[in-house]
Amino acid sequence: MMAWLGFFYHPFWAVSTALLAAVVRLQMRNRWNPQACAVRLTGKTAIVTGANTGIGKFIALDFARRGARVILACRSEARGTAALNEIREKTGNLDVHLRLVDLSSMDSVRAFAERILKEEKALHILVNNAGVSDLMKSSSPSRIVSVSSVNHKRGNVDFSHFHGKNLSYGMDQVYNNTKLHNIICTNELARRLKGTDVTANSVHPGIVMTEVMRHYSFWVRWIFNLIGFFFFKSPEAGAVSTIYCAVAEELEGVTGKYVDSDCSLTLPIPLARDAALAVKDFEFCERLTSKL
Repeated sequence: MMAWLGFFYHPFWAVSTALLAAVVRLQMRNRWNPQACAVRLTGKTAIVTGANTGIGKFIALDFARRGARVILACRSEARGTAALNEIREKTGNLDVHLRLVDLSSMDSVRAFAERILKEEKALHILVNNAGVSDLMKSSSPSRIVSVSSVNHKRGNVDFSHFHGKNLSYGMDQVYNNTKLHNIICTNELARRLKGTDVTANSVHPGIVMTEVMRHYSFWVRWIFNLIGFFFFKSPEAGAVSTIYCAVAEELEGVTGKYVDSDCSLTLPIPLARDAALAVKDFEFCERLTSKL
């Protein structure tokens, strides 16, 4: 037994792990660098949901640096205010504002959308919230970006899930299904918006070190953070592909596409590209949300 332990404690494993981590980090570098992109958003209005932490905060920070009027759509007033103050301080852009919304409540979403329609004259970029698309049409050219995940490849479509039936909570299955629906509905939204100069694309940000694990046990979070330190993206790096979809000049007019974590256009699974399924999925969601 001691011989085996000595084998695993050999410096070879530490060196190999470090080399593997370095290779993985090099491979995770995006081909598109937001700091090298000179696009300005002066005179543009952007909404970013979940903007108080993680990827969302860095997306909002980038938009603010480009001179946009940025609306942080957050559930927590305390955390949202902290993010608001940080973004204003770092960018010098005072045209950054907090609007509260609980995306788990349709009443809250509707109230948020109504307030935006009443207060804002235009909306040019929307990250994760398609509830005010009419305003985007009148502000075109505009872009909608839906944050999905490569995990959509392990998802499936079962409309009984929307009624809380036949759900499996093991191995992030609900999350995987949700990310698949993100892409399907975004593709259908893109089809419906053709001719309006409003684009809609979905994106995979990569495997990112965010606060998504905060509700797990200490040991699960410890293991996740240990592995993530070597192999996962930082929230700032994870925001890059979404920023690319929102501001990159080469994506002007591009719609109904899926962008990978390295800012490359790629194909999602065939199920996500099924046009007939997309129509059914979108209409089903419309009927369901209208009743909530």
